[in-house]
Formats: sequence, C-alpha cells, structure tokens
Amino acid sequence: MNSQMSFFLARLAIGVSLLGHGLVRLPKLSGFSAWMVDKFKNSLLPEALVIPFSYALPIAELLTGVLIVLGLFTRLALTAGSWIMIMLIFGSSMVEDWGAIPSQLIHVAFLTVLLVFEHSHNAYALDKINRK
Repeated sequence: MNSQMSFFLARLAIGVSLLGHGLVRLPKLSGFSAWMVDKFKNSLLPEALVIPFSYALPIAELLTGVLIVLGLFTRLALTAGSWIMIMLIFGSSMVEDWGAIPSQLIHVAFLTVLLVFEHSHNAYALDKINRK
C-alpha cells in the first residue's frame, strides 16, 4: 500500500512538472519559439529544426504531463517524457547551458525509475481501470 501511494505521489509530482511546463508556454507559444530560436542561433542546430521543435515541445510536455497525472497510458507517457528530456539535454549541451541539465537529468531519473515500477505499483491510475 505504501509503495503504491509513493508511486502515485512521485507520478503526480513529475506529471505536474511536465504539465506545468507545457501549460505556461502554450499561451505565449510564438514568443517561446522566438526565444528558443534566438537561444540556438549560434549552435550547431539549424533553425529549420529548432522552430518546429519549439512549437511541438510545449504541446508534448502538456500532453505527456496530463497522461502521467491521470495514469493513462502511463508506460508510454513515462517513456515519451524521458525522450523529451533527452532531447532537451541534447539541446542544452548544444548551447552549453550546463545549468539546465541537472534539472533535466532529475526529470529523466524520476521518469525512468517510475517506469521500472509502473507495472507493479501503478494502482491509483486510469490504466488500472483499463486493465480490468
């Protein structure tokens, strides 16, 4: 019981973080995109990659966060969240934003540890209803 509640609280924490990142960026999507393009202008990444990523990122964060919070398609959402963070780590490396990487690594650590225990501890989730 404690392990299931611990999993639930950790899942909520990381889900709310992703949801929040996406939610605050959506209303200012074009401004966020312009900021990202400017941040990456001197990097090895071409603008043709940065622009679509900057528009997709907040949507991906929001959707992944919602799924994780709800515990719906949890395994897929945790995996997607990990890939999002890995892409952000790569991007942070390309602009030498070493200060952002620890937070991104913590997100990956949360997501991947939850992924290890998802099948056995994800009791408080919409996935539980789907499995019946």
